Amino acid sequence: MNKTESIARKIFGWSLNRWDRWYDYEKGIFIKDEDFQPEKNLQHAMLIVERLEEFGYHYDTDGISVASFNHIRAKGETLAQAITNAAYTLIEQNAMFGSSKLWRKLC
Repeated sequence: MNKTESIARKIFGWSLNRWDRWYDYEKGIFIKDEDFQPEKNLQHAMLIVERLEEFGYHYDTDGISVASFNHIRAKGETLAQAITNAAYTLIEQNAMFGSSKLWRKLC
């Protein structure tokens, strides 16, 4: 599972409907792969920020290439990559420590 797929599944709760699109159960809509590219598109990455803030995470950035959610900090060539990397690191860490209260909310 790549970063985008992990974020779509674990943070947004989307399911892969076909090889090229996701289904968002909350909104009842299909999302094409090209319409969710958070590593390449800052607007898409900001959707991750909004979602994690809904779950109580605090977002911070240097505005260029570093992003953090609470204690998870990541870098990227762009801010969009940094946000995606931080979110993916959060998923990986919570998978290792799956008993956290917030991880249960995300899943």
